[in-house]
Amino acid sequence: MTNVVFAERFAESPLRIGVRTSVMATILAERVATLLGKAAPGIRIELVKIQVTSDHWGGDLSVIGGKAAFSKQIDEALVGGQIDVAVHCMKDVPGDVPLPEGTAFGAYLEREDVHDVLVTRDGTPLADLPPGSVIGTSAVRRAAQITAYRPDLRTKRIRGNVDARLDKLHAKDSPYAGLVLARVGLQRIGAVDEHQEVLPVEFQGDKSTLSMVPPVGAGVVGVHARVADAPVMQLVNQLNHPSTAAHILAERTMLHMLRGHCNSPIAGYATTTPDGQMAMFGMVFNQDGSAFVRSHAWGDLGDPAILGARVAADLLHQGAMKLIDATGRS
Repeated sequence: MTNVVFAERFAESPLRIGVRTSVMATILAERVATLLGKAAPGIRIELVKIQVTSDHWGGDLSVIGGKAAFSKQIDEALVGGQIDVAVHCMKDVPGDVPLPEGTAFGAYLEREDVHDVLVTRDGTPLADLPPGSVIGTSAVRRAAQITAYRPDLRTKRIRGNVDARLDKLHAKDSPYAGLVLARVGLQRIGAVDEHQEVLPVEFQGDKSTLSMVPPVGAGVVGVHARVADAPVMQLVNQLNHPSTAAHILAERTMLHMLRGHCNSPIAGYATTTPDGQMAMFGMVFNQDGSAFVRSHAWGDLGDPAILGARVAADLLHQGAMKLIDATGRS
């Protein structure tokens, strides 16, 4: 892409970034805007805030179309030309719904922290919460792993942005003893506290050890654009972090093969080992965490889709689809 071509493309209008209206989404879009501004000095950039279906819904996502409720209106604006790029948290991009025709992710920013944390009013760790305590979480994956470790606890669905969830925890009549939240989200809004319990991402092989394996796409921001818009796609590609892109390809290949939907208790996490291989861990739970299958494999960093497919095939061989189907689809 030459500077002349790009200058002509945006001579009379700014580059428009579509984003949800939440504080968290705005923070991420501003980060992308800053990076694009550095890649193309002098370009005018405008954030276009778009209300999505999930912004108006506090119940089960499956009722309103699953994770697509986080992005449907933004995707429509991208396809329709009202925006030039869209910014998404990859953990919110569904695995059972194809991207709109003619669009693709042009960049994945370097992965951030993937840990979940337990937030309580007094810093009590998960192991020490009294039996019957209620833990708030919006993710079936988290609920399954909590109840696998502490079947004497109860989980209760909680929706809304991070600030709203924290307000519900600290309310005088709150039913929640604690919340499980993504640490990266707390970091982004400056709400990390030393008393929060960081939950380990490694599954140790039995239910007696606490773990919280992350979801596919955890800690990764994706930048989505129209394939035919070559100047924008080439600019966006300058933000791409190659190893993160490889990890995401492995994870999402697994997710696609499992046909994961918004209620699926699926966990998946790919990393690069010190010797340059790619390692990937995948798990599928039933809804209460009493049954699960797991797979851990290694492969070539240059062919991440093969590794993701291998992990998915192993999980399917172990009966993952029965566990997924038992949770119901959107």
